[in-house]
Amino acid sequence: MARLAQTAGLTDVQQEILSTVRDFVDKEIIPVATGLEHRDEYPQAIVDGLKELGLFGLMIPEEYGGLGESLLTYALCVEEIARGWMSVSGIINTHFIVAYMLKQHGTQEQKDHFLPRMAAGDIRGAFSMSEPGLGSDVSAITSKAVKDGDEYVLNGQKMWLTNGGTSSLVAVLVRSDEGHPEGTAPHKSMTTFLVEKEPGFGEVRPGLTIPGKIDKMGYKGVDTTELIMDGLRVPADRVLGGVTGRGFYQMMDGVEVGRVNVAARGCGVAQRAFELGVQYAQQRHTFGKAIAQHQAIQFKLAEMATKVEAAHAMMVNAARKKDSGERNDLEAGMAKYLASEYCKEVVEDAFRIHGGYGFSKEYEIERLYREAPMLLIGEGTAEIQKMIIGRRLLEEYRFQG
Repeated sequence: MARLAQTAGLTDVQQEILSTVRDFVDKEIIPVATGLEHRDEYPQAIVDGLKELGLFGLMIPEEYGGLGESLLTYALCVEEIARGWMSVSGIINTHFIVAYMLKQHGTQEQKDHFLPRMAAGDIRGAFSMSEPGLGSDVSAITSKAVKDGDEYVLNGQKMWLTNGGTSSLVAVLVRSDEGHPEGTAPHKSMTTFLVEKEPGFGEVRPGLTIPGKIDKMGYKGVDTTELIMDGLRVPADRVLGGVTGRGFYQMMDGVEVGRVNVAARGCGVAQRAFELGVQYAQQRHTFGKAIAQHQAIQFKLAEMATKVEAAHAMMVNAARKKDSGERNDLEAGMAKYLASEYCKEVVEDAFRIHGGYGFSKEYEIERLYREAPMLLIGEGTAEIQKMIIGRRLLEEYRFQG
């Protein structure tokens, strides 16, 4: 559907990258996605293909073996990948949040050690912020790091790790009271640790256990897990940036990238839902004509296409704002909120257009209908986005009375 979700002002290199990714999605992802999803099977062949394309190094600087591309290029690639299968975009996203945090906040030794292998796809990243009892309240983190000589000992339970099993590097946010007196604001006593591990499940290194995959309604194929730390010893040189107490800010910087990614995923899923809906509407006949000729269906298609366009425009704006070096929490929050809500609505309209067949697992829209709800939650719920947006608007429009 080349007429929808076009992006003005792209360079020849960006257009070539997107064309390559789009071709890969059409040939290698869409034909197999539904079968893999129904089997909850990790898409190893697809991941290997993305590795060959250099996608794991897309935003990593050239000096570390990456392509050195912008967040905008990355977001547009994610949009294309999510159009094929949202789970694959999740595999990419967590990897890039960790790579971005390393690039922005890591010590030179940490960048030299991790980024070249992350660019090659030999190290896969995951990041861990949430816990079983805290949801959106990051300040309620109870996992803790205690200094012991040249190491820290980590204890606690983390939740909702995308790539928890398949990753080999996890950025873990924990509370670290060392150097922060009692009464310090919670967000100023948190530290991000770079935890290396073996891929797989069970005890993946001494003191670190990945229990197994969480069974989910949708977003299958990609592994979502818990992470349990019980006396996990991590060297002090694996504190991100080398200084404790900065973890909250580092994670929030990464989450802004993640919110642009979730917006891009919402755009991609919505595009695919529109494609399926408009195609089916021209094939299905009732009362002597294709249902696309009925005004009620045309109204739905018009609304769906408009939502796809609007969400895409906001996502592109948020990515470009971040690329410019400016603060983009307002734009990222708006883009994530609108794209995820519109995605849900476009998918449901496509589902309704399919009628009873939309309820059948033989039709792709059934998978999209189960995948879209995850975007309403990932990287912060709609309510969290509206809190961020509201506070930022009051900063920008402060009444001078």
